[in-house]
Amino acid sequence: MAEIHKYSDIRLRQVLDYDAERRLRFVNLQPLDLAHIADLKDDVIKHLDEHVAAFFAYLDELPEGSGLFPNREMRDEAVRMKREHLIAMVGGEYGKEYVEQRIAFGVAYSRAGLDARMFLGGFHALLRSLGARIMQKAKAPMPAFDRFSSLKKVAFFDLGIIIDVLIADRESTIAMQQEAIRELSTPTLQVRDRLLILPIIGVLDTHRARQLTENLLRSIRDNRAKVVVMDVTGVATVDTKVANHLLQTIAASRLMGAEVIITGLSAEVAQSLVTLGVDLAKLNAVGDLQGGLELAERLLGYELVRIVHPGGGRASA
Repeated sequence: MAEIHKYSDIRLRQVLDYDAERRLRFVNLQPLDLAHIADLKDDVIKHLDEHVAAFFAYLDELPEGSGLFPNREMRDEAVRMKREHLIAMVGGEYGKEYVEQRIAFGVAYSRAGLDARMFLGGFHALLRSLGARIMQKAKAPMPAFDRFSSLKKVAFFDLGIIIDVLIADRESTIAMQQEAIRELSTPTLQVRDRLLILPIIGVLDTHRARQLTENLLRSIRDNRAKVVVMDVTGVATVDTKVANHLLQTIAASRLMGAEVIITGLSAEVAQSLVTLGVDLAKLNAVGDLQGGLELAERLLGYELVRIVHPGGGRASA
């Protein structure tokens, strides 16, 4: 289905590729269950709107539910999907196409902001509506209970798929947000031709240091940089692994033809580097960012000239 291919995250694909027959074995769906569901089909469809309304009535009672459907069109589409959901539940066919439809529903619920807890509550309200109608129509309680139990097997089959999708999609969103934050926290900026600046702020752990290296080397290649000013003013501590990784980053940058200037080393970080036994001869360190930029410009052949204006003011160029 197009809805699924649009969201081709690995986790969602794993849900799709998970064998439908295996999931059916988990809920122990038997031929007798299919017969029970077939007996219920006409009545479920007859009272379809009643059961669907129970699902949305639960969501409407939640404070979080008010923003799920900001306009009438989205509400109508959600109702249509829930109607399709119930019709397929009593359809008796639970193969790959059925699983794909459940995945599409799960993705749509996730995009609407319906998390797993809210969906479980709404689905429970829907099942309660179904059970009440089945028991009300029954002439004897046990046969009605058996029919409802058979329908619940399909319901739990659905729950397993949709909850997997909701969780997978949420984890995927969180992972993308974390990746975006990491990329924003280590930006490589071009100051002028062949000159890059890399300001580092916050905790520099091994993972972030590795990402820093990848981003920097890519930027050196893309911008044909000759000098990089790496400012660590905002870094409070550096451990052994991170220190070694920074040295490897500097060495890799030199292999790509770029000289790295470290600026803004705090007294604590400087002492840590000495204590850790880092070979300081490999570091081209300058006290502050301004000094680093001035050194970088000299390495690139730029000359700082002070211009005296006729009015007596002075400016640097």
